[in-house]
Amino acid sequence: MEKATKSLNIKGYLHVLDKPAVMGILNVTPDSFYGQSRKQSDAEIHQRIIEILDEGGTIVDVGGYSSRPDAADISEAEEMQRLMPALSCLKIHYPDTIVSVDTFRAGIARWAVEEYGVAIINDISGGEIDDRMFDVVAALRVPYILMHMRGTPKTMQQQTGYADMMEEITLYFAEKLRTLQLLGVSDVILDPGFGFGKTLDQNYELMRELSGFAVFERPVLAGVSRKSMIYKLLNNTPDECLNGTTALNTFALLNGADILRVHDVKAAVEAVKIIDKLKNR
Repeated sequence: MEKATKSLNIKGYLHVLDKPAVMGILNVTPDSFYGQSRKQSDAEIHQRIIEILDEGGTIVDVGGYSSRPDAADISEAEEMQRLMPALSCLKIHYPDTIVSVDTFRAGIARWAVEEYGVAIINDISGGEIDDRMFDVVAALRVPYILMHMRGTPKTMQQQTGYADMMEEITLYFAEKLRTLQLLGVSDVILDPGFGFGKTLDQNYELMRELSGFAVFERPVLAGVSRKSMIYKLLNNTPDECLNGTTALNTFALLNGADILRVHDVKAAVEAVKIIDKLKNR
């Protein structure tokens, strides 16, 4: 059966995902797990935006709060302060670019959309950390990335005991989608949460079963770029994980991923092009 084409309503325009999209990561944090992704000066931020767009990225995902397990907690005010230079740059110089903000705080989500025209909210907590998030996303009428995670970034790796991980994640998505639907939120992207509350083996099980999320008929995002599921398996470091990332991204594309969230945009865009050629000769 031919795969159904998925789409998102972004600022009143239908964005058709007839080909997988590449989301470039812009971390405006001092403590993200991959050191080379940290951009803080205005010049570094602007250069990273140019790099993402020049290499073929179609979405810029801006994050001001590191979600690695040992990252420091920061206030909402500090998160805003970190995000402001990047969002200002994008609004002024690249107003037509699709921008997502990686935040679990409803206040940040509202501020980013209303003040800077952000198009997508990317919430690692699925509305669990801030119970206002679903209502705010519904009011803002923007697409929402719904990710699976147990606990918080600080506690998630102590919560990896599943009776049946795939069944739990599937039920989690079904329940959250129902809640969002009742609030009028129809543009939802599913992110199974690689690296969030999963062991190394569980992450690979999740990747093997990625195609199962097609049952929801929603866009699926795969975010594995340079993560520990690669460097722990290969006994190397995040800096040495481009090849492993490309291998997993390729598998994800072959198994239903509609969006790749990556540090290395050029490599991901090339993978999309090659898989598209293989599938559509």
